[in-house]
Amino acid sequence: MNPINSIAEIRSLFPVLNEQVNGKQLVYLDNAATTQKPISVIDALQSYYLHDNANIHRSAHTLASRATEQFESTRELLQTFINAKESAECIFTKGVTESINLVAASYGKLVLKAGDEVLLTEMEHHSNLVPWQRICAETGAVLKFIPIQTDGSIDLEAALAIINPKVKIVSVVWVSNALGTINPIATIIEAAHAIGAKVMIDAAQAASHFKIDVQALDCDFMAISSHKLYGPTGLGVLYGKRELLEAMPPYQSGGEMIKEVFLTHSTYNELPYKFEAGTPNIAAVIAFKMALQFVTDIGHETIAVHEKSLYDAFLLGIQQSSFNKIKLIGTNPHKIAVQSFEVVGMHHFDVGMLLDASGIAVRTGHHCTQPLMRKFGIEGTVRASFAIYNTAQEIDYFLAALQKICDRIK
Repeated sequence: MNPINSIAEIRSLFPVLNEQVNGKQLVYLDNAATTQKPISVIDALQSYYLHDNANIHRSAHTLASRATEQFESTRELLQTFINAKESAECIFTKGVTESINLVAASYGKLVLKAGDEVLLTEMEHHSNLVPWQRICAETGAVLKFIPIQTDGSIDLEAALAIINPKVKIVSVVWVSNALGTINPIATIIEAAHAIGAKVMIDAAQAASHFKIDVQALDCDFMAISSHKLYGPTGLGVLYGKRELLEAMPPYQSGGEMIKEVFLTHSTYNELPYKFEAGTPNIAAVIAFKMALQFVTDIGHETIAVHEKSLYDAFLLGIQQSSFNKIKLIGTNPHKIAVQSFEVVGMHHFDVGMLLDASGIAVRTGHHCTQPLMRKFGIEGTVRASFAIYNTAQEIDYFLAALQKICDRIK
């Protein structure tokens, strides 16, 4: 792909950004929920179904061979994208939720016993909370939580004190989907490894914003989402160290994950296929390669600089005295371009509907972090989240719309 030199050029790659919503030009600020897809991803989906639709790994005919080659080439690019030691350490799943469930149900059930501890944070998405609740209930292990502070950052001193030899698994979000907070995962990983615990990282919100190096981090597992990384929905990735994945029993059983099947028993396939039972989402995996290539071509540094400029402009606008009805939730400065807030005197859902009337898409609700909302004593928030294709002009329009909403409140 040729170098992309401007935001206007980037925006031209996203057909949906030309949409009109309620008679207004779409301003899409719900990127933490899902990013929009560049035309290269859309074309790859269509091309597979037009030209190469066949099942993979199982047939000798040309279409199957082409589909298999494209499918596995995504795995190879993914290995480079996160700097895994080998592509076999990258398992395709339905999403971050399934990736975490896989680790909890397979590794968790393998190693946890009564009295062991699993350590999370108070800001976890439900997908990195409920699976561990279930496994702890089954095994007798105990859930512990790293507390968060009023600005939305974790209490690192408390975290290091909580990490003790009883802790067998630490599973933490790298970047909070509700607050945008970037957690000090390198420090947490080092402390966990010092007492022999294994570490799972939820990187759903991280992968599109900064470069990932799983070997440098030395994490044991990491979950990544396709659809939050400009790729198709219904697809995720589980990275795991080979020695751990080989020791784990399969999460699901059926076709593809087997080596030999007899009427009374079966033997299991090698990595990564051991954890990829059934026909995968072939088209999405093939198209995901184009999303990875899109991010690689622009560069994480360029993305981060642009998104920070948007966030800084938004924050500066909000901090003006005329916006005194807006209360920011999550003010820790070490964060990505995500901001939750309340409009005092108006329900968050009503704020979202009024913004939608102006063509502005934001997220409202508890963001699948109900315990976090309770921690702050609120039901939910309005959340704006920015991406590489958003513009300074959109921020100005957003701020003007918020001003009109605030002016409605007596």
